[in-house]
Amino acid sequence: MPPFRAEHMGSLLRPQRLLDVREIIREKGLSPEAAGLPAVEEESVGHIVKLQQELGLKAVTSGEYNRTRFWGLMWDEFAGTIRLQDAEASMFRLYHPDVVSLIEPGRQVMPGDSVIAGSKLEHNPEKSQSNLHELRLVQKFVPQGEWGNIKLTMITPAWFHMRYKQGRAYTKEAYANDAEYFKDVAKVYQAELDQLYKAGLRNVQFDDPGLAYFCSDKFRQGWAEDSDNIGTVDDLLEAYIELYNDCISKLPADFHTGVHLCRGNFIGGRFFSEGGYDLIAQKLFTTLKVNTFYLEYDTARAGGFEPLKFLPKDRSVVIGAVSTKLRKLEDKEEVKARIYQAADFVAEGSGQTREEALKRIAVSPQCGFSTHESGYPLTEEDEKKKLALIRQIADEIWGEP
Repeated sequence: MPPFRAEHMGSLLRPQRLLDVREIIREKGLSPEAAGLPAVEEESVGHIVKLQQELGLKAVTSGEYNRTRFWGLMWDEFAGTIRLQDAEASMFRLYHPDVVSLIEPGRQVMPGDSVIAGSKLEHNPEKSQSNLHELRLVQKFVPQGEWGNIKLTMITPAWFHMRYKQGRAYTKEAYANDAEYFKDVAKVYQAELDQLYKAGLRNVQFDDPGLAYFCSDKFRQGWAEDSDNIGTVDDLLEAYIELYNDCISKLPADFHTGVHLCRGNFIGGRFFSEGGYDLIAQKLFTTLKVNTFYLEYDTARAGGFEPLKFLPKDRSVVIGAVSTKLRKLEDKEEVKARIYQAADFVAEGSGQTREEALKRIAVSPQCGFSTHESGYPLTEEDEKKKLALIRQIADEIWGEP
């Protein structure tokens, strides 16, 4: 059962052939079929699944090869959404780290796609196919008895809410307030997760840069200075925790859930947020009802391991101690020492021994290797070395998958 001792965060470096086909589609306006994308995509996913298996990684993913960006197409597929292009900057929280990095100076628009609810959100099984397609593609290369290990990454249900100014994540015709909106977001996520469960998925990882922003003094200050906001920034955190809990409230007991507090590995290896987990750890670990927390701990930006004292006995933590932004391979003994240090804080908070605490700990890279299609400093050989290091560390600490 997940989490496994050696994990990774989902996205892996795309092969050039896959990138070339997508470029042809964009440049020549060809359909994916005419450009030969389905065959190249399947071959690429087969290759990356085999690589993960050869490296001894159990929670295999598609590498997110079906996506151009880590959040995929799920929200575009929900009925009721409107895709905005070059949206006015006035719609957005200009202190939100993603927005800060993307708003173009002088133009005051948000480039690229962003989604709002134009009418009531609904889940249409015939339209919501991208996650299902991705899962089935991975299943082709994994023995059926191991399908339960396959991990699918899914964007946080708050992704297209946090970035917008108060009340701008939806039109006035669609929803009167956040509470109404969150209720329907939970319904569409419940339906999506149910559809995937019926197709064999048992392991989902929500990718959530937003939760890490609550650790950032800059974001908190921006929120406090924004007079349009209703309530405090901690009220918003509580609302998001409730939203998550609602989204996963109907899942069967054998469906493993986790949340990755992503601090960013954008094009060129940039990061988006800093600040220790201390500000949110107690509330997050004790009230968010996921099984596992995937935490980034590759640099001092994330603070120390002290917040792990708040991890309840029925939750696991995956320590992201290996960087996907820097080519240099970490020192194995240093990473092992950090895992033991983390275990000591988990043990202290739970009244356990280090050995008992280690049963709820795993190791991983801090983020995906390719959250967007391209533009990353590591080579495929670097990636292999990092993943092999994770496997070796897990073997030496735990001696199990």
